[in-house]
Amino acid sequence: MPRVDVALSGSPYSIHIGSGLLDQVGPLIQDLGLGGAVAVVTHPELPAIYSERVRLSLHEAGFQVGTVHVPQGEASKSLAALEEVYSQLTRMRLDRRGTVVALGGGVIGDLAGFAAATYLRGVALVQVPTTLLAQVDASVGGKTAVDLPCGKNLVGAFHQPRAVIADVDTLTTVPPLELRSGLAEVVKYGVIADAELFASLERDADRLTQGESSALTRIVARSCRIKADVVEKDPHEQGLRAILNYGHTVGHALESVLGYGVIPHGAAVSVGMSAAAELAVRLEMLDPAAARRQDALLRRLGLPVLTFRFRSADDSAEPARTPSCASDPSSGQTQPWVRVPPLPPTSRFLEAMTLDKKTVGGRLRFVLPRAIGVVEVREVLADQIAGVLDEGIPC
Repeated sequence: MPRVDVALSGSPYSIHIGSGLLDQVGPLIQDLGLGGAVAVVTHPELPAIYSERVRLSLHEAGFQVGTVHVPQGEASKSLAALEEVYSQLTRMRLDRRGTVVALGGGVIGDLAGFAAATYLRGVALVQVPTTLLAQVDASVGGKTAVDLPCGKNLVGAFHQPRAVIADVDTLTTVPPLELRSGLAEVVKYGVIADAELFASLERDADRLTQGESSALTRIVARSCRIKADVVEKDPHEQGLRAILNYGHTVGHALESVLGYGVIPHGAAVSVGMSAAAELAVRLEMLDPAAARRQDALLRRLGLPVLTFRFRSADDSAEPARTPSCASDPSSGQTQPWVRVPPLPPTSRFLEAMTLDKKTVGGRLRFVLPRAIGVVEVREVLADQIAGVLDEGIPC
């Protein structure tokens, strides 16, 4: 069973990755020395067998167990939903010795994590992610948050879990669209830090989209190791950790202006990575061939990207062209599984981006690639990103 240790000063923890781990939640929490009651925060649409296996494992390990149900979807990452979680924890009489177990995807992890960070000024948190996106990204690193109507993740706290328990068997019941959404975050890790991981995604794209367990286990373990390495060096996002936001500046703005839940988070990030790569090309930071390679992989995974009426001026390898969303059988690219509506006016995008947490003093900060596996954080002018958004067509 792969295990990734996160060596944070004062709050180290392990990420357990493998098959059949839902049945080990109780013993793994027991091994941490935690006692008292356990509140399992989950959503009723999750397969019932998952919550039952976790509850039985906890019960057999001697824990008193209660369940908090949260409706599925991004709309549940709200202050109103958070207040309801607090109320249910109070009714359960969860005290400071208690533990919150977040069983579900990224929404559950963020909401339950923020509740654990703030209820009684902080109780223990264990993340049990059941989606690929949550296993490779949202459950690791201690970032917890809820959304406000004007922006995503604007109210939150850093609260490291005591453990992350990622049972890859849960990925067999994840809808194909949700699996592909998670793969967007894995592509992100390849672009920001690991050219070898990126190449392996190109080789194994078909096996991953078909949900092959061994291939998924490898990318979950590698993605968690990359994120752990970054979080260890920058636990509170003061510098290096900003690279984990590649694709998220435009992605979060897209989710905000379209309305949360209109498209999956991974699809929004995919569009954001496509925009960031094009911006890097226009700033003469990135070889246009690398941008094309990134977008080709995203499309092969069934994710949306931006196409442009003309390639960037320095791309002499390809003539001006009209964007086409048609699939290319010879390249293995497919029609995206998510149809992104036409982009809203760029002015709305820019307004949403200025509210993003990554904006400093009103200046837009973007994570931009220099090559596959190498990125940097750079301030950009509003009209520079506006040019990309004005010309880009999602498909």
